[in-house]
Amino acid sequence: MKQFFKFVLATVVGITLVFVIGFAILLGIIAAAAGSEKAVQVESNSILHIKFDYQINERTPNNPFNNLPFFGDRKRNLGLNDILTSIKKAKTDDRIKGIFLDESYMMNGQATTEEIRNALLDFKKSGKFIMAYSEVYTQGFYYLASVADKVYLNPKGIFEFKGFSSQITFLKGALDKLGIEAQVIKVGTYKSAVEPFVLTKMSDANRTQVTSYLNAMYGHFLSGISTARNINKDTLFNYANSGRIQLPEDALKYKLVDGLKYKDEILDDLKHRTGKAVKNDVASVELDDYTKSEIDATTNPKEVTANKRIAIVYASGEISGGEGDDNSIGSETISKALRKVRTDDKVKAVVLRVNSPGGSALASDVIWREVMLTKKVKPIIVSMGDVAASGGYYISCAADSIFAEPNTITGSIGIFSILPNMQKLFNDKLGVTFDGVKTGKFADLGDVSRPLTPEERALLQNDVNHGYDTFTKAVANGRKKTQAYINSIGQGRVWTGTQALSIGLVDRLGNINDAVKCAAKKANLKDYKLVSYPEQKSALDKFGEGLSAEVKAHFVKAELGENYRIYEQIKSVTKMMRTPQMRMPYDIVIQ
Repeated sequence: MKQFFKFVLATVVGITLVFVIGFAILLGIIAAAAGSEKAVQVESNSILHIKFDYQINERTPNNPFNNLPFFGDRKRNLGLNDILTSIKKAKTDDRIKGIFLDESYMMNGQATTEEIRNALLDFKKSGKFIMAYSEVYTQGFYYLASVADKVYLNPKGIFEFKGFSSQITFLKGALDKLGIEAQVIKVGTYKSAVEPFVLTKMSDANRTQVTSYLNAMYGHFLSGISTARNINKDTLFNYANSGRIQLPEDALKYKLVDGLKYKDEILDDLKHRTGKAVKNDVASVELDDYTKSEIDATTNPKEVTANKRIAIVYASGEISGGEGDDNSIGSETISKALRKVRTDDKVKAVVLRVNSPGGSALASDVIWREVMLTKKVKPIIVSMGDVAASGGYYISCAADSIFAEPNTITGSIGIFSILPNMQKLFNDKLGVTFDGVKTGKFADLGDVSRPLTPEERALLQNDVNHGYDTFTKAVANGRKKTQAYINSIGQGRVWTGTQALSIGLVDRLGNINDAVKCAAKKANLKDYKLVSYPEQKSALDKFGEGLSAEVKAHFVKAELGENYRIYEQIKSVTKMMRTPQMRMPYDIVIQ
């Protein structure tokens, strides 16, 4: 009996502790939410301090765990929407005297960097200064920093200027050792998403397309730096190709930077520029805090008409069925958002912001249908981010107009399926065998314990062929081209935004603001209010459903570090199995 009461007491204490901890977290969320609404005061003669040491998503996440122990960081990781808005606001804010670009790594696609870079170029029109400093310049950060009036490097720092490269990891050898065969059904000569599972090196077709778009992106990179630093583009190419930039002194000698300085010298310079005494601190405001300053971040309230709205629907991440979140596209979530803006009489036009490598063919088609229906009611314009390829292009192709950045990755019009045959793994490696009965020839189609029969493979190939025909027909109708022409530029081939413009897959090169202006013009709007969809869930909503996911993600990220991206890629491979996919051949990361 004594032992019984001991266990009962321990259980009661445990439940009480869980309740107390949960209640404390809830109070923390409420406090954090309340604190986030508090306006931040900005001193006169302030510097806007910008440092990108995190992955930049399309929208700032509404994450109630950021300011709590064990979850997230002490500051918010701003989304591209708030970054662009803040830079635009700083342009006309008399309290802001300039921008300090501090050491950053730009862990995002090049189109995102392009949008921020263009916002900084616009900021410079105000006559205010931009200063950049880093101990380590990655190529991505240098491309951004090159727009600064002054670019400084630590005297013992690192300056990367070597050109772009692309590497693919091939898994066939590992699969062979495990006794797993990847059974591939695809359409598209260039649809190389399946190559890592069936080859040990790049196919000639894939090498051709990667060479093409990588050179195009590198050319744009060099052109931007050439204009900003007033150095001939071919000269820049030769610097990189000959390995000329090895030491900080080399970067200074060849005028890629303006000086070699330590951080204390930079701070003294900033004090001088803002009229501060050397003994005083620099008056500065962090970008995260600046978003909460009291000046309106977008437009003059007098110019806003509440009944005239342009909706921005954010579609970011891999495409799958069901619900999504800030970093994934759920067909149900995006469809609901499109239906809502379509039936809202206050919304006069829609901008669909797409940043996606694709995913499920079925989920992509569900979203495409909603885009088509919306187009019949009001203008819908697509703005492409870092990637809008395969399924990401499919959901875009029906829009009235498509905008892309020059270095957006798009196209990849193709479709595939992968079905693993694990018979050798089960039989030879594990000693596991299977037996059973079935009522028909195809009743166990998709069984991974055996290889496909020729008839089964023919059925699946027919399914994929039908999907490709649907894809190319949708693109042909949306782009007002023949299906034969779309097939000729399709076949799974990847293009940059600039290349896509030349072959008719996009209408204009431009950023999300250009897309908004186009939407306003098509809807005959001069004054309007911007509204964002899907609506982000509140802190309390997220608390109920997201605690376990946040805990799991936090500890996995802490354990894997930079390898977390590889972990996510491995998880996505499982989603490719069995169902037809419209997705990019691989993730493209250039630094």
